Amino acid sequence: MRRPDDEDDPTAREPDAETGGELDPDLIVVELTDVLDLHGFRPAEIADVVRTYLDEAHAAGLRRVRLIHGKGIGVQREAVRRILARDPRVTGFGDLPAQHGGWGATWAELRGDSDPGDSDLRRP
Repeated sequence: MRRPDDEDDPTAREPDAETGGELDPDLIVVELTDVLDLHGFRPAEIADVVRTYLDEAHAAGLRRVRLIHGKGIGVQREAVRRILARDPRVTGFGDLPAQHGGWGATWAELRGDSDPGDSDLRRP
């Protein structure tokens, strides 16, 4: 439960509705949009974050998402794309135009629940 003095504290959290307990202090809550910026995550977290994001994005009915991994030397980009290539809900992915991140971000199209199922459709 929040205390009155927590109102302006962005780190104050509501109790977990399912368990009635406090949220895990290491839990990062990210608003679900069609863009996931991976810059704030450690490399070891990327695979789990991307898989969880794909689960949530698909469940929410998002059909096209953008994953921002940065340019660097391409390690995160390749890790993200390996996950996308193996996920049967992903029908295609690729680089964004330069004005939207270029090779520092990857777009992915997700199959809708009613889409027929060849998981290799339009894979690069």
